Amino acid sequence: MTRGSGILLHLTSLPGPHGIGTLGAGAEDFLEFLHQAGQRFWQFLPLGPTCPIFGNSPYMSMSAFAGNPLLIDPVGLVDSGLITNTDCRSTDFNQYLVDFPRVIAHRSRLLKSAFVSFSSRKDPRFDEFCHQNPWLDDYAHFMALRDLHKNLPWHQWPIALSRRQPAALSASREKLFEKILYYQFEQFVFYGQWHSLKKRARDKNIALIGDIPIYTAFDSADVWAHQDFYKLDPATGLPTHVAGVPPDYFSDTGQRWGNPVYRWHIDGKMNNALADWWRDRFQHIFSMIDIVRIDHFRGFESYWEIPAEEETAIKGSWVKGPGHAFFEAINDTGERLPIIAEDLGIITPEVEKLRDELGYPGMKILQFAFDNDPKNLYLPHNFSTANCVVYTGTHDNDTSLGWYMSEKSSPDARSQLRRYANSNGDEIAWDFIRLALSSVADLAVIPLQDVLGFGSDCRMNTPSTTGENWCWRVASRFLADRGPADRLRELTRFYNRLHPAADTQDLKPEE
Repeated sequence: MTRGSGILLHLTSLPGPHGIGTLGAGAEDFLEFLHQAGQRFWQFLPLGPTCPIFGNSPYMSMSAFAGNPLLIDPVGLVDSGLITNTDCRSTDFNQYLVDFPRVIAHRSRLLKSAFVSFSSRKDPRFDEFCHQNPWLDDYAHFMALRDLHKNLPWHQWPIALSRRQPAALSASREKLFEKILYYQFEQFVFYGQWHSLKKRARDKNIALIGDIPIYTAFDSADVWAHQDFYKLDPATGLPTHVAGVPPDYFSDTGQRWGNPVYRWHIDGKMNNALADWWRDRFQHIFSMIDIVRIDHFRGFESYWEIPAEEETAIKGSWVKGPGHAFFEAINDTGERLPIIAEDLGIITPEVEKLRDELGYPGMKILQFAFDNDPKNLYLPHNFSTANCVVYTGTHDNDTSLGWYMSEKSSPDARSQLRRYANSNGDEIAWDFIRLALSSVADLAVIPLQDVLGFGSDCRMNTPSTTGENWCWRVASRFLADRGPADRLRELTRFYNRLHPAADTQDLKPEE
């Protein structure tokens, strides 16, 4: 990475009339906002299909390869002649929050109508797409079987299907042919729209930063199709151990994520089939985006393994991960992959060694910096290398204004921040932004909420809680206001983070 900056905003949070952000006009408008603001990067969360059972978390997807059909732009379906303008008409959705039940019902109706139209056509691109994406067969079959069994998790299906007996799979493929075709169609449309968006981003010199969760959801096509990759009970199909993290900043009882953990090794040797699957996973996401953030990178060195019967993460243990040999096995090029290592939480010298040997930049979170310890590694003056990515906060943090106003922030922490930023505290979010942009970090990423000065009501996620996580949306009028974009552009220029191809005209300095 060369010196630059960007904005963190998940696609579901984009504005628009269809209840959720899409790959259409809202995404194009945000690319223009990024361009006006002089930004070179757009970072977002994982793009896989989410599930209401998991609170619609993008980190608990039903596939590591599929795209989320809720992001499909209905207007694009109209432009393709698959539905009418009347079908596409908005139903007065909430512009500030995603109402997932309503959005799911509405988008499903539109896509099923579009599929009926599509089925009457002959499109050679569809057959080519299915052929080029071998993961698609298992995913579409899995989704069709979930529908057949009324969304029961796969381990509760008839044993012939849950254990993937060939005769049962062949029979169900024939029986569910149309349903399987529908789920393949969804992905065909998603990826067609995605690659159009990727081209528009490239035209504006904006690189896309995606996100890979290290773990997959238990009730997913990946676990169902590759049960030997995970620590599962052969009798029940349920996980014997699940993933999480021990007690930390976010939770006194740790975080019990519930994902099954991998069988990284078999008889003391690397699980080569699992490594091949990961290689395919990286190749797939790098066909979509430019840079990948690996969520919970530390799990490749050691991971927190919790017995499945435990209700919290307290009684877990550290288990050795696949380490450096894994990255050698999946990287055929021999060159450093464009990866950001999410190295937050309990980080040991061994994790730092793995990260540094691979050359991956780690993350610096400014909200973690102010504890009155002048040696705090998140304070910009303690950044030991430019090969890092600095954030004011992440999707798991409060907004910067929310952090400052929260009871969790001590008076001493607030006082230290004001002194450090030489600020009176009137514009805390912009104080954080200035600290990030002025740092030596090669890349600075700012959540859109901080650019717009929003408070805790606009937080994306609160770890270890349920409720309205992942629901926040930005209303279109906030992106139409040129003030924040112009101000961010001027700071970006001042701290030498503008793209070389960007317009270098002098802008009025912020007052």
